[in-house]
Amino acid sequence: MANFPRRRAKTGAALAAKAARPPRFGKFGHQQTTDATGKPSLRRRGIFLLPNAFTTAALFCGFYAIVMAMNQRYEQAAWAIFIAMILDGLDGRIARLTNTQSEFGAQYDSLSDMVSFGAAPALVIYEWSLRGLGKLGWIAAFVYCAGGALRLARFNTNIEVVDKRFFQGLPSPAAAAIVAGFILLMDDLNVSGVQLTWVSWAITLFAGLTMVTNVPFYSFKDVNFRKSVPFIMVFLIALGFALVSIDPPKVLFPIFVAYGLSGYAVYFWRLAKGKPVSIIQTDTEPVDQSERR
Repeated sequence: MANFPRRRAKTGAALAAKAARPPRFGKFGHQQTTDATGKPSLRRRGIFLLPNAFTTAALFCGFYAIVMAMNQRYEQAAWAIFIAMILDGLDGRIARLTNTQSEFGAQYDSLSDMVSFGAAPALVIYEWSLRGLGKLGWIAAFVYCAGGALRLARFNTNIEVVDKRFFQGLPSPAAAAIVAGFILLMDDLNVSGVQLTWVSWAITLFAGLTMVTNVPFYSFKDVNFRKSVPFIMVFLIALGFALVSIDPPKVLFPIFVAYGLSGYAVYFWRLAKGKPVSIIQTDTEPVDQSERR
């Protein structure tokens, strides 16, 4: 029988050299950093799953709305935009509650908002009603889409100087809700978008241009949900849900139209009083970077 040579035992120097050798695929999972003493340390790259899963779900709803509009299923497209609004409102709050805020999440959330509240509503309203206007139709849709992009870019860059009690311009989810709510209301009334081309054109331009104005809209960020409230507040919240559930298209659209006009009402009222609303932050309270989500 043939005798095979046994594997030579490794010496202490060989073991030390192997331990010091960097792993073959280590550069894909770790990043070389230095600690406070200047010694190299390893920091694992990664993203937080929970809040970004909600952002991905909102992104899917925006993509789904575009696909449904291409298939002329406008009611499903409009509801997908509203679901994206709910998911977009949850991801940032979940990130703050679980302490999983990150710069990646902030940027990812903005890109998701551009699809769900910028491109998707513009394409849905164009396919539903504006196509018959020719160039005027797609120009109005583009103004809305560009307004959404500019609104998100300005929000990310001005977050440290704008008073957190107000939004600078109409928030993109509220603008998308005005457009989607109008489609839902007309669909509920069995009114075709071809019959309301100029109304759709005016609503699209109003929502797109209001996003890039300096009109302040109340953000509700100074409402502290951790404090105790009177019992009547809980009853009013339950009543609000009940009213929405009775006939959502007829309730949601007026609510968001009222919010879209509230900024102008407050602005001109304060202007008439000689006290214009300032959206520049005047206090020294540090800005929570997680608000970018």
